[in-house]
Amino acid sequence: MNTSQLDALFSWFDRYVEPFLATDEEGEKNIRLKIVHTRKVCEVMELLAEGEQLSENDARLASATALLHDAGRFPQYRRWRTFRDSESDNHARLAVDVIREENLLAGVAPSEQLLIEEAVRFHNLLAPPDKFKSPTRLFIDLIRDADKLDIWRVFVELLELPPEERASAATLGLPELPGTVSEGCVAALDSCSIVPLDTVTCVNDFKLLLVSWIYDLTSATSRRILRERGYIPILAASLPERPDVHNAVARALARLSA
Repeated sequence: MNTSQLDALFSWFDRYVEPFLATDEEGEKNIRLKIVHTRKVCEVMELLAEGEQLSENDARLASATALLHDAGRFPQYRRWRTFRDSESDNHARLAVDVIREENLLAGVAPSEQLLIEEAVRFHNLLAPPDKFKSPTRLFIDLIRDADKLDIWRVFVELLELPPEERASAATLGLPELPGTVSEGCVAALDSCSIVPLDTVTCVNDFKLLLVSWIYDLTSATSRRILRERGYIPILAASLPERPDVHNAVARALARLSA
């Protein structure tokens, strides 16, 4: 992928998302959330490319993956008014549909198209597949890390807002239940596992899921960025004050610092 091809993708994105903003006030708030998220993931990807010393071409491919990873969020929200895949459709698959319907990778080498499409397709899985067609999982790992690093930002900033100002779809329609966490979510985090989304029943559970993502980061650069930004202690401070929660979070923070 050359520079002009990547520049064309960024220009396309600005044109593509504009019509989705023509909705009601709440819908616009949610769409803008994903527009900003996409741009922030692109910024994080630049940091990862530098920190992991990617070649210029690999850095461009990583940037394209970052730009396109959530392209499916816009038609998803317009049709179903949710970002919860279980109540609509897999947004990663929808993103690949957008890539193909818009013919976005025309002129890009087929081998590079495969790298981008597979990274987009697998970015939201609980764990990457054991088998894939790409010759490397580098771009799968990069987008999964970059996406997480900005979702942490989104959620931390969301917690700072009054409930009435928050983008409603960001918390997937989960209820605020102060003082409540699900035992299964605490147990998963305590066992150094990723908290499965289908076990999450409230906003505090989702915070535990976010903390558990520490165990899925793949690069030293990603861990450094997360430490520097301090998202996990902020999330932890908003969780119920329970010994089991405290111990599970402390174990995750120890892994982050290792």
